Amino acid sequence: MRPFTFEKARSSEDALSKKNSDSHFIAGGTNLVDLMKKTIAQPQQLIDVTGALSSEVNLTNNILTIGAMASNSRVASDKIVKEKFPLISQAILAGASPQIRNMASSSGNVMQRTRCPYFYDISTPCNKRNPGSGCSAIDGANRMSAVVGHNGQCVAVHPSDFCVALSALDASVSIKTKDQKDIKIPFTDFHKLPEDTPWLDNHLPDDAIITAIEVPDNRFGKHTSYVKIRDRTSYAFALISVAAALDMEGKTIKNARLSSGGVAHKPWRWLEAEQFLNGKRVSTEIFEQAAQLAIRDLKPLSENAYKIPMLQGAIVTALQNCIKPL
Repeated sequence: MRPFTFEKARSSEDALSKKNSDSHFIAGGTNLVDLMKKTIAQPQQLIDVTGALSSEVNLTNNILTIGAMASNSRVASDKIVKEKFPLISQAILAGASPQIRNMASSSGNVMQRTRCPYFYDISTPCNKRNPGSGCSAIDGANRMSAVVGHNGQCVAVHPSDFCVALSALDASVSIKTKDQKDIKIPFTDFHKLPEDTPWLDNHLPDDAIITAIEVPDNRFGKHTSYVKIRDRTSYAFALISVAAALDMEGKTIKNARLSSGGVAHKPWRWLEAEQFLNGKRVSTEIFEQAAQLAIRDLKPLSENAYKIPMLQGAIVTALQNCIKPL
């Protein structure tokens, strides 16, 4: 690990005033410290923002506001979240471990880097770690890699469960820039695909800090499900995950949301399948047709074609779980 200096910020303004190209913000550190140990991240300065940003979780004016420093555990156990936004709680509890959830901040979860094994192995080429060096996973061990949205630059997948739920619920990320502008970025636009800059995971400007995550109130509270399939039942990232939410009127779907992890460089919304479900009366046949739409244009790699039937089954299961009380 490279030597570094450590400073505590008193406010978002103070944190941004200290930030430069050789510094990193740190909160729980559950991802950044690992990257520093492996010399993937080598900041000269760490700026502790745990005392600079809010850790509150509030519902005001029909908007759920999750402070940047709210721990994953705090969000998952919050009464309002459990009652009105249960998909968020379900997704968080499916991820990581209690120890990590207690430490990890909400903003840090949103900012975490990919867990591709080649990204963490500094002896191998990786465009995310060393731009222009190539992607080892394309012709290598890619059973956990992307099946949609990838290219020859990178086939890594986004690791967060929390973010999959936020994507499904049309959340937004509130940021403050160094010149004190407050900006909201729609969650579906916050993370990016590899394109020609695979080393960038998101669209957060260099001179900005996340202050909160906002989720609009919705009618999905009674019919949500988070399905996560992994190599073992805990302490593992998703091979496939599906966040499903339905706004129901009797047995008719008024509005559907479907999002997945483990399939792309960002949380992936199945917009065509959502549109297909809207206005339909629930049935296994309808759910299977929606799943068929989702898998239609997937592009598996040499070792991950198994993800296609796995995803298909996970979508059907998640939708069926949404309507179990009916």
